Amino acid sequence: MTAERTGTVEKDSDRSRVMGSTNDLAADAPGSRFDSVLQWVPRILSSKPHVVALIALGIYLIVLPLLGVMVSAKAELIGGNYTNVTSDIAASIAAGGTLHLVNQGRRRRKVDEERLRLARETHELLHQVYGTAARQLGHVSGTAGPGPSPGERDRPQPGTGGS
Repeated sequence: MTAERTGTVEKDSDRSRVMGSTNDLAADAPGSRFDSVLQWVPRILSSKPHVVALIALGIYLIVLPLLGVMVSAKAELIGGNYTNVTSDIAASIAAGGTLHLVNQGRRRRKVDEERLRLARETHELLHQVYGTAARQLGHVSGTAGPGPSPGERDRPQPGTGGS
């Protein structure tokens, strides 16, 4: 029976507490020992020795029988058939691609953070060097931009048609 038929309503928050969020990415630093163990699974699946072992298994279970070599039923039962082996190889490739994208995203985020830090420092230095101009433009906190200085009040402003 569904929750609607029994008269109870399941809350999404209860479900997400048990299963976890489906759109949440893993943290950069694992929160528990179990999380740190799970972070190694994609690395192991996409490792070169694992892919080589799967290819060797594929040759043993797929290519050799096509060439007429008898493979025991026990070996096929333990090693799987061609669909298992090919899907395992595809999963290894996908895990490697995902790891590459995650690492690339982390590197890009660090570069962007450094770029933002440098831009802020440059901005601060420019305000220190050109403090008067920044105050005139209203860029220094605490000032909304001073009016023209006493010498500038007498000068005509461009575009006002003054004499």
